[in-house]
Amino acid sequence: MNRVWRWLLSRLLLLAVLGGCSTLVAGAQAGLTVVVVGLLWLLIHHLRHIARLGRWIADPRPEALPPGSGLWEDLFADLYHLLRRQQRSASRLTATLHEFRRAGMAMPDGLVVVDRDNRIEWCNARAGQHFGLDARRDAGQQITYLVRQPQFAEALPGGYREPLTLRGPRGELVLSVLIVPYEENRKLIISRDVTDRERVETMRRDFVANVSHELRTPLTVIGGFLETLSDTLSDTGSPDPALLRRSLPLMSDQARRMQMLVEDLLTLSRLESEANPALEEAVDVPDMARALYHDALALSGGRHRVKLDLESAARVHGAEDELRSAFGNLVSNAIRYTPDQGEVHLAWRGAADGGAVFSVQDSGIGIEAQHLPRLTERFYRVDRGRSRETGGTGLGLAIVKHVLNRHAARLEIRSEPGRGSCFSAVFPASRIVAGPAPAREKIS
Repeated sequence: MNRVWRWLLSRLLLLAVLGGCSTLVAGAQAGLTVVVVGLLWLLIHHLRHIARLGRWIADPRPEALPPGSGLWEDLFADLYHLLRRQQRSASRLTATLHEFRRAGMAMPDGLVVVDRDNRIEWCNARAGQHFGLDARRDAGQQITYLVRQPQFAEALPGGYREPLTLRGPRGELVLSVLIVPYEENRKLIISRDVTDRERVETMRRDFVANVSHELRTPLTVIGGFLETLSDTLSDTGSPDPALLRRSLPLMSDQARRMQMLVEDLLTLSRLESEANPALEEAVDVPDMARALYHDALALSGGRHRVKLDLESAARVHGAEDELRSAFGNLVSNAIRYTPDQGEVHLAWRGAADGGAVFSVQDSGIGIEAQHLPRLTERFYRVDRGRSRETGGTGLGLAIVKHVLNRHAARLEIRSEPGRGSCFSAVFPASRIVAGPAPAREKIS
């Protein structure tokens, strides 16, 4: 501004000097004429540059800045530098915004930015998966129109200090949602998929409840008999022989049941421990299958027809005690759930892809299709009453699944109610140690 005043004063001083000189030389009228002409020239000069400035403001590009003279040249130069600084600042802001959005897109959590009216300004891909949003299609839409959950709509105006749990319509997705107000009129909605965490928490609660229930029954039985024996001793001074003959076998059975449960729990804990890697030795599965065949005969007590079919001499890289535990669970389940005079068929054979399969097939009661996906869950029973009658702990197939996972194998289950079941442990070729090709061995 000082520069403008200096420029104007210098021009007015020049006009005054010229007017004074003209007055001395040609008279007062000539001096006035010079001053008027000079003022008109200044006015036209400024109007012309103002017009140029007006045209440039309509499209303010640095390269289109009009030429100027005198004071206007300096002003246009200042405008040029100012505009360049603004453009550089805008470029930095744009780059920062793009970096923020790229970072937001890479976030494992969902991010949604909404304005004061809860209209979507931006969201990342993860939020699209969580809420079914599309950043382009849904920009400007009310988020409550798209996320139709009363809890969410109630929490949105003020935001929640604690995460909000939202569940999908069929419970297939569970989200932890945090609504964070920021600036004066915006909110950041952060969503995280906690489905697996919720599932694990549910399994933990069920596990504790099931263990407590499984231990409570035998403890109640043992405690009841001990209390009865104590009362008898208090009354007569000696135990009742008939009571002892009746109670001691039952207490022994219940104690054995608790011991089996504890042992299975310890086995599962050991299998799940990262500090206990699976051993790598060549396990002679044919020899193990022969031993399991004799175990099945002993467990059956002649009530079933038990067969063994060995089509391969292949061995498996792994831990012998773990594989024996897994295979033994399959065999004992087949015996327990097959009616008298039924058939249990053990087999070890090679697979077309170079792997091998240990299978146990029975002619038992079978399992309905809706139960098959959950059979390897801890304490899951198709028929709880029958499971307790047969002496199972409800952890056998969970142990099988963990053992096979540690050996890069998988469990395949085929079953049909009334027509029996077939449980197969399928090992990949990477786990197989080829042996000599023997003649097919069948034992029955």
